[in-house]
Amino acid sequence: MADREQVVAVRKNGDGDIVELKLSSGQVVGYKEAQQMAKNDQIENVNVFRGRDGDEHLRSNPDGREDNNLDNLPGF
Repeated sequence: MADREQVVAVRKNGDGDIVELKLSSGQVVGYKEAQQMAKNDQIENVNVFRGRDGDEHLRSNPDGREDNNLDNLPGF
């Protein structure tokens, strides 16, 4: 299996919600596609969880660092 992708940057909408993610390969994927890739173990250091709102959300694996949290990644 090829090396898993990493999220290197994010694009947010006007509400500050992440709508697209840029991967280490340069590929840009939508939020739902990134969720599916995370479920398939194609993106490292992220996971999908079900929030209080009942929807599935993408988040960084907790590692005690904040600089690699999805919300803190650079925009593109």
